Amino acid sequence: MIRTYSLAQQTIHELADDALEARLSQATWIDAQEPSDSEREALAPFLAEELPGSTDVEEIESSARYFSDADGLHVHSLFLTRNEGKHQNTTVAFILQPQRLLSLREEDLADFRLLRLRARRGQIEAGSPQELMVTIFEQKVENLADSVEDMHRDLEQVSHQVLEVEDSDLEDAIDRLAKVEDSVGKIRLCLMDTQRSLHFLLRHLRRHPELQEQAREVLQDVDALMSHNTFLSDKVNFLMDTTQGFINIQQNQIIKIFSIASVVFLPPTMIASIYGMNFDVMPELHWPLGYPFAIFVMFLSGLTPFLYFKHRGWL
Repeated sequence: MIRTYSLAQQTIHELADDALEARLSQATWIDAQEPSDSEREALAPFLAEELPGSTDVEEIESSARYFSDADGLHVHSLFLTRNEGKHQNTTVAFILQPQRLLSLREEDLADFRLLRLRARRGQIEAGSPQELMVTIFEQKVENLADSVEDMHRDLEQVSHQVLEVEDSDLEDAIDRLAKVEDSVGKIRLCLMDTQRSLHFLLRHLRRHPELQEQAREVLQDVDALMSHNTFLSDKVNFLMDTTQGFINIQQNQIIKIFSIASVVFLPPTMIASIYGMNFDVMPELHWPLGYPFAIFVMFLSGLTPFLYFKHRGWL
């Protein structure tokens, strides 16, 4: 699917009425989502080389993600998406040319849905493809900030569950912490990639000082989010260690109970074993009070260590 947008009066508007070829010729921003073979052929006249494939887009080397050639500036940047309740990173390939911006992606991302909605309402101001590129990254960082805030709220809930709720389900807390840690890691990777993308754009926007200033402001926001994200990662590790410590304490309590029980029942067991021996000369066997005496001795031998443990505070 290809969506096209044009610039009019410093505002981005979506082109949707004309045929694809007509829209492409008027477009300032061409957004291709999972383009078909025919759509790739329609985009071929705007590129000196072939439109990059999914394998090319996913390469992680800096030289393959940020470079300049005859087609323009290439920026392959990670965008955060949510799939089945889990955060994932998806690469979007941007090709910035003097007269247009091309974007290529494999998924329908929330950032682009919001951009599309804002474009329909005339809320995206841009005077050039270069400014539109910086604006897209500016909105991307705003959405990442919202994700960081969501992770902070989730951590507050888990923190309350672990530190304040008695008899809470600690295994469930560990599961939630693991999911938060995975999301925080994906957000951090996305922020780092955005940082690299903006630095690359800064080097190639020297003729546009106002856009450089805007990009620097976005970079400052990224730096602030990186610090917040680091704090969240540290808090996740703290809560994970605390939760595991509480689980170990609970397990030690159970083991302690079994250990004390074995010590308490050991003397009565020994006395019962003695009187279970088959010797001819055992005076207590013919004593009328022998059975109550043996029961009393066994009870006393078990009560004595119990009271001792209670006195020492081990119970």
